Amino acid sequence: MKIISWNVNGIRAAEKKGFVNYIKKEYPDILCIQETKAHKEQLSENLTNVQGYHAYFSSGEKKGYSGVLCYTKEKPISVQTGFGAHKKFDSEGRILVLEFKECILMNIYFPNGKASEERLKYKLEFYEEFLNFCKKHKKHLIVCGDVNTAHNEIDLARPKENENESGFMRIERDYLDRFIKEGFTDTFRHLHPSKVQYSWWSQRGGARNRNVGWRIDYFYITKDLVKYLKEAFIQDQVQGSDHCPIGIEIDL
Repeated sequence: MKIISWNVNGIRAAEKKGFVNYIKKEYPDILCIQETKAHKEQLSENLTNVQGYHAYFSSGEKKGYSGVLCYTKEKPISVQTGFGAHKKFDSEGRILVLEFKECILMNIYFPNGKASEERLKYKLEFYEEFLNFCKKHKKHLIVCGDVNTAHNEIDLARPKENENESGFMRIERDYLDRFIKEGFTDTFRHLHPSKVQYSWWSQRGGARNRNVGWRIDYFYITKDLVKYLKEAFIQDQVQGSDHCPIGIEIDL
């Protein structure tokens, strides 16, 4: 099973840059999209009815903002569009939970904390709510998406310059430590412990051409699934967004 995750930074913009051709070329079993910036009714038939896939959407109350989407070959048993505990975490269209026979898949667009102290607080509260949700699902869980934090110094090009910036603050990284302590495995770092590769680049200053990037997109799996993990990859050659696709191959 090949699962790919990609923050496309606007799916309508991505469509103009060859997004549908990318799906046809890769043909993953599941494709998880973050930051669609659209509601389903705003999208073309090419995006809502991709041949061979069922499509599931979670859109925020605010149009043109956030939003996640899953394309899956296999129809899930159930689909949930939030954590279900507090509306404030479920209203921005950041969460899709798909239950399959073999696993539960979570496609999440975690908040960005750079805009203000208030948004940083919301981001940390969101992390906490995510952990509370995951404590109810300790097995057969796959989590993917834009986590909006680089975990360790190996995961960004300029750690010292960014240690006080949201996205690499100690208080944010502590939560990623907690993900691991709660039983999640970072699939890419598990298979590639010393590999330097990034998934996001600033759109300023030619950062991507110079590969001044961050690894802020992740696949986490619970420990019971690690033995089935075959590969974890970052497709940093794929254009079309300020993020690139990431993925895993897992034999479920």
